[in-house]
Amino acid sequence: MRTNYLILLFVATLSFSAGAQKYITKTGYVKLFSAASLEKIEASNRQVNSVLDGATGDFVFKVLLKSFEFEKALMQEHFNENYVESDKFPNSVFIGKVTNIKDVNLMKDGVYDVVVDGKLTMHGVTNPVKTKGTFEVKQGKVLGKAKFTLTLADYKISIPGAVVNNISKTVDITVDVTLDKAN
Repeated sequence: MRTNYLILLFVATLSFSAGAQKYITKTGYVKLFSAASLEKIEASNRQVNSVLDGATGDFVFKVLLKSFEFEKALMQEHFNENYVESDKFPNSVFIGKVTNIKDVNLMKDGVYDVVVDGKLTMHGVTNPVKTKGTFEVKQGKVLGKAKFTLTLADYKISIPGAVVNNISKTVDITVDVTLDKAN
């Protein structure tokens, strides 16, 4: 509930910023990938909300965890019920900043290296996350891409002993969003 309030407050603040360059999406893409000795686990989610304030670099992501789709229905069920407990913790939220936003010309097509720094909340736990990525400005849109690795234990996500060899202790996260200029 608190994270939903923070996101609403952030979006409201963006809405009233004079002259701010705001970019949004409700159809971003996040992919999870985990490889262990016995099994590879992969899931994708296209219900990712994101807001970027191009003037300040403020950046927010909200991911509905139940929207991750797995190849096997049983994996999806275990992910939601046993690992991320999506009924109790329905969203993963990142609140942060593009620290080098001044190096990105949102008015000129091109590819720009970016550094994103902030806090990720998942499974009721908040941790700092810092990663490198790119923004490609193309015809007034911002295409953001990044990849980073999370350690499950950092978010108090435990792996039952019966499947400890099936699931890696880390998960690779790939983010791919196309942000449209807000009106």
